[in-house]
Amino acid sequence: MQPRVLIVDDHPLTREALATLLAGNDFDVVGQASDGQEAIELAGRLRPQLVLLDLSMPGLDGLSALPGLRAAVPDAEVIVLTASGTEDNLLAAIRAGAAGYLLKSEPPDRIVSFLRGVVRGEAALSGEVARSLLDQVREGGYRNGGVPDDIAGALSAREVEVLLLLDEHLGTDDIAKRLFISEHTVRSHVKSLLHKLNVSSRREALEALAVARG
Repeated sequence: MQPRVLIVDDHPLTREALATLLAGNDFDVVGQASDGQEAIELAGRLRPQLVLLDLSMPGLDGLSALPGLRAAVPDAEVIVLTASGTEDNLLAAIRAGAAGYLLKSEPPDRIVSFLRGVVRGEAALSGEVARSLLDQVREGGYRNGGVPDDIAGALSAREVEVLLLLDEHLGTDDIAKRLFISEHTVRSHVKSLLHKLNVSSRREALEALAVARG
């Protein structure tokens, strides 16, 4: 089954180029929007699985639209695709519930690969963006406590975030609400991080985190 995608960008040529790229790689482009408000309305009606969202748009911009998109389609994953790799935008987008943050400078095949990863429950981060976010996490600046390098290096950025919320003793439903994602997506991230840490339960994952912290 082809993943359903909504493309949100104020430049028609960019939207058409992305639509052509994705349609040629087994994605079903169900709609296009030119601003955040139109995106929220279309998302509620078309029920996409992925929303490819530009940040800089007239009217309601991408960051401002993110909460509305998460509310309109809680089970969809929102991936920011932008020319801006600034740290403030990155962290604001991730905190607002984005499943990924890609730069428009990425080669087309990399964008396709990232989006396929999101469908599998992975986070999508351009290389330099991922490094910036991991630096924030490791310094304890993104969530209280931080994560030691040997743990953070084994996990995706979103898995690190989920692990830290588990460390706050939050359940699946509370993590889903905190991150503006579905409970199903939370469980997928937990399953993945348990596998990567070679443990069989959330308790063992937190024990491994405690040992790594010393």
